[in-house]
Amino acid sequence: MKKILIIEDSLDMANLLKLHLSDAGFSVSLVHDGISGFRRASEDRHDLIILDIMLPEMDGLEICQQLRGRSITIPILMLTAKSTEIDRVLGLEIGADDYLTKPFSVREMIARVKALMRRSEYATTVSTDLSNQTIESGNINLDSSKREVLVNNKSIELTAKEFDLLWHFSNHPGQVFSRSQLLDQIWGYGHDGYEHTVNSHINRLRSKIEIDPAKPDHILTVWGVGYKYTDRSAI
Repeated sequence: MKKILIIEDSLDMANLLKLHLSDAGFSVSLVHDGISGFRRASEDRHDLIILDIMLPEMDGLEICQQLRGRSITIPILMLTAKSTEIDRVLGLEIGADDYLTKPFSVREMIARVKALMRRSEYATTVSTDLSNQTIESGNINLDSSKREVLVNNKSIELTAKEFDLLWHFSNHPGQVFSRSQLLDQIWGYGHDGYEHTVNSHINRLRSKIEIDPAKPDHILTVWGVGYKYTDRSAI
């Protein structure tokens, strides 16, 4: 049975989510403050975390950032009561996999949860299939099993999404991807309208792997379309 951790300070909301997710066949645990939630998320095994942004003691954005900083890749569905775009964008950029803005329908919430579960299972399968795969692309070396990147034989620290982007690009040299395609393939369900999230990730990735980020050799802009990874034979 898949295990879900809900970190939500509203007892009514948390209990309602638990009721419907339990009915849908999930095992659900509840935590009502940020510090306890971060501890449970760090120490216990779960298949998905539902994380409210507004929490006492430690907010959801900080929890997400800290988890991703520890290379904990559990899917995170963030909840926000705010109508402004900034929390959703920040959540996606620091590593959340999806978000819902309150109020939301139970049907939509369960659909998002199931979609994230399916995507996580697929990513795990792909990761297992590629567990011994390495890619050498000019001065860049990628190791999928270690999720390690070397640039000029020097280890470079990437976030989980930055690594996923670079791995995806390097596996498809010369292929052009639109921002919408990258959102769908790297971030998954529910991010329509947030193409600028791709831009910011690519800018940060370029700053880490390119000799001159303003004149990149690896991740190239295709004006009016999106991005592509240079053909390895051309490097």
